[in-house]
Amino acid sequence: MTTTEVALFGHLVGVLAFVSGLVVAAVVFEAARRREAPAEISALLAVARFGVIFVLGGAVLLVVCGLWLVHLEHVGYGAGWIDWALGLFVLALVLGGAGGRAPRHARLAAARLASDGAPMNAELRGLLDDRLSLIANYAAAACVLAILVLMVFKP
Repeated sequence: MTTTEVALFGHLVGVLAFVSGLVVAAVVFEAARRREAPAEISALLAVARFGVIFVLGGAVLLVVCGLWLVHLEHVGYGAGWIDWALGLFVLALVLGGAGGRAPRHARLAAARLASDGAPMNAELRGLLDDRLSLIANYAAAACVLAILVLMVFKP
C-alpha cells in the first residue's frame, strides 16, 4: 500500500464519518422537531450529539488527509477547486456551528422541562423552529454538497 493510498483511504473515511454525522444530526433533529413531549425531544437531541462527534472527528481526518493528498499529488494549494473546497468547508463548519446553537439550547430546555414533568412550552417550540438555525444548517449542507461536486469533477 502506497502513502497516497493511505492518505486517500483516510480522506475517504473522514468524508464518510463527516457526512454520516451530518445525516444523523439532521435526521434526529428533524424527528425531535415533530415531537411534543420534552422527554422525547431531550432524548432525541442527546442522540444528535453523537452525530456531531462524528462530524468533528471526520472533519479533522478529512482535512488532514486531504491536505496530505494535495501535498503527495503535487496538485498545489493554488488550484481553484482546492481553494473553493477549503473555503466552503470552513464556511460549512461556521454555519453548522451557528446552526447548532438553537438545538443545543433546545436540548437543555427539553431536559429541564422533562425533569420537572412539564409539557412543551413556547420557549422550547421556538428553539426547535428557529428560522436562522434552520437556514444556517441547510446552508451548511449545501456547502458540503458543493464540496462533493468539486471533489468529483475537479473543474
